[in-house]
Amino acid sequence: MAKGSDLLVAALENEGVDRIFGIPGEENLDFVESLRASKIELVLTRHEQAAAFMAATQGRLTGRPGVCLSTLGPGALNFTTGAAYAYLGAMPMVIITGQKAIKSARQARFQIVDVVAAMRPLTKMTRQIVSAASIPTLVRDAFRVASEERPGPVHLELPEDIAVEVAEARLVPPHTIAAPIAAGSTIEEAAEMIAKAVCPIVMVGAAGNRPRLVEPLSGFVRKLQIPFFNTQMGKGAVTGGSNLYLGTAALSEYDYIHSAIKRADLVIAIGHDTVEKPPFLMGGITGGPKVIHIGYQSAHAEQVFYPDAELIGDIGANVTALAERLAGHVKIDPDMLKLRKRILERLNESGDSPAFPLVPQRIVRDVRMAVPDDGIVCLDNGMYKIWFARSYRTHAANTLLLDNALATMGAGLPSAIAAKMLYPGRQVMAVCGDGGFMMNSQELETAVRLGLDLVVLIIEDSAYGMIRWKQAADGFPDFGMSFGNPDFELYAKAYGAHGHRVRSTEALLPTLQRAFESGGVHLIAVPVDYSENTRVLIDELSALRQEIDSPDE
Repeated sequence: MAKGSDLLVAALENEGVDRIFGIPGEENLDFVESLRASKIELVLTRHEQAAAFMAATQGRLTGRPGVCLSTLGPGALNFTTGAAYAYLGAMPMVIITGQKAIKSARQARFQIVDVVAAMRPLTKMTRQIVSAASIPTLVRDAFRVASEERPGPVHLELPEDIAVEVAEARLVPPHTIAAPIAAGSTIEEAAEMIAKAVCPIVMVGAAGNRPRLVEPLSGFVRKLQIPFFNTQMGKGAVTGGSNLYLGTAALSEYDYIHSAIKRADLVIAIGHDTVEKPPFLMGGITGGPKVIHIGYQSAHAEQVFYPDAELIGDIGANVTALAERLAGHVKIDPDMLKLRKRILERLNESGDSPAFPLVPQRIVRDVRMAVPDDGIVCLDNGMYKIWFARSYRTHAANTLLLDNALATMGAGLPSAIAAKMLYPGRQVMAVCGDGGFMMNSQELETAVRLGLDLVVLIIEDSAYGMIRWKQAADGFPDFGMSFGNPDFELYAKAYGAHGHRVRSTEALLPTLQRAFESGGVHLIAVPVDYSENTRVLIDELSALRQEIDSPDE
């Protein structure tokens, strides 16, 4: 016999949960007391949204659901952005919220909103716990649903009277569930398409960037020697240091990588999830390369993505079977590797620019030089994300975390905190715009309190830079996008962190290096010159567009 809150904590321990991020409230107090007597760490944050971002990042990096906690009403509703972040980004997470008693109403309707209904469109499953005896099975089901493909968030609401209700219930032991493998005939059909292709290339998407797929995908590329590129959220699934890496599709069309896509007659799309901004646009029904979709689930047919063949099931097992079937039977276009050299040369241009304020290419280069191969860079969302996606080379899996699904601002710092807690021995950096950073800047206190060694780079332009750029590109006058900033050096010191301002181009790299070497939380503000957005992403790529659209000779 145990009370509901004890059963919930025991069920979480049974699932291997070692930490919970969040902010408890009055309705969670029994649960908090049960946590106090457990081995689970409660990581107190300064906003529920940040707690959800942290839990989602833990799920993303481990493949096991991260857990976050809030009270009812206002606290629970602060989870909605984090729930959508995990839902669109396919990050396994379990959200636990409190609620007033459901068997009495001593406080009438005070603070009560229907959180279960609010979470329904943002989660894979949402349930109110109405009986303490049901807790072990509900928790087991929550973790099952959150983890299975396509992974995402699950919500459980624990009313305070159910938390104290005494019941007898046995824990449900978790077990491994193997995904199905495609039929041999289907693998054979896909292999024949690849073998017949004159110029095949591989595209790795978000669902290919699961921790368990690093070896199968890397082995597939190495064995068949097919050139590959990735979507933004597929970046790092196969090492970017490979001599087969063509680049990242940071834009949907008319970037240098699209020269390679145009040349290909077959795209092997591994794990592409159409929740991402399209990596390329399929043309007319009869135009462009053929596409084979290899995924855990069948592809959504979209206006810009409609595969010609599909290989559904366990991605790792299926690509391994394909590699065994195709070894020695794949044609490689030698001109594709020549094109690769040109693509990467153009992407690396201006990386050594002495201009001040710094151009984004120089910032990307210096961050890459400062961070070791296994270091983790967590991007917030802003104009710099395109530059990092295009030019930042990854050498290990899950070392550049970005969001190309919900693409919310404010997630960079919380994600970096979660990553550093998971991997205390690795260097971790958050890269944020000044707009996104201020949306969850209070979590600096969390990082300092936890004693983390963390570097936060703020790219400062005193504006919502991406929207300002698009506003100008669409011919609208500059209006409504600019703001002021605090003195970031003093702001950091107010939280007990170290503050720095980069005052010359040459100062960025040594400032980053010293911050990593000295330990503690460091906030580094660097001014950026975003005129490169127009010079490169509009003017230069407009000229490339004519080349890509020109008929083949």
